[in-house]
Amino acid sequence: IYDSNKSKTYLQSKIDFRLSGCAPLGYTRFMVKLPTSDKIYVSESRIPDSGRGVFARTDIKKGEIIEVCTVIEIPKHDFANVNQSFLVTYFFSFGKDKDQLVVALGFGSIYNHTYEPNATYKPKLQEMITQVVALEDIFKDEEITVNTNNADQTKQTQP
Repeated sequence: IYDSNKSKTYLQSKIDFRLSGCAPLGYTRFMVKLPTSDKIYVSESRIPDSGRGVFARTDIKKGEIIEVCTVIEIPKHDFANVNQSFLVTYFFSFGKDKDQLVVALGFGSIYNHTYEPNATYKPKLQEMITQVVALEDIFKDEEITVNTNNADQTKQTQP
């Protein structure tokens, strides 16, 4: 990228900002190599009115990491805009106090919600990733679901 009015350092900062999600200009987050998962695939969900879902390509054992997803933090000044977007159903709370709003890449934001999940998110705050981990044995072609309401069991199952 070339812009005769901007320094090379400034342009690199803009690139770093775009690649890292919402880090301040000139700040590059710690990055790790994250392989894609060959344990899952996306298909039409069997949960009514849920659209797509994530399914097991092979049998998955309880405690096994299904997928590691990098997350992109939504800046606090964009929270109001997010609530007006159809994408709001793909965001979730993150951080020690659940005060960050993120979207998980990979299939991380496509897992459907249920109050009887067979998987859970295990956030890794320092790395800005979340692991999807099996809560029980999951069989080939079974839909993988998570509880996205922070363990609130009082509402009916919903996508």
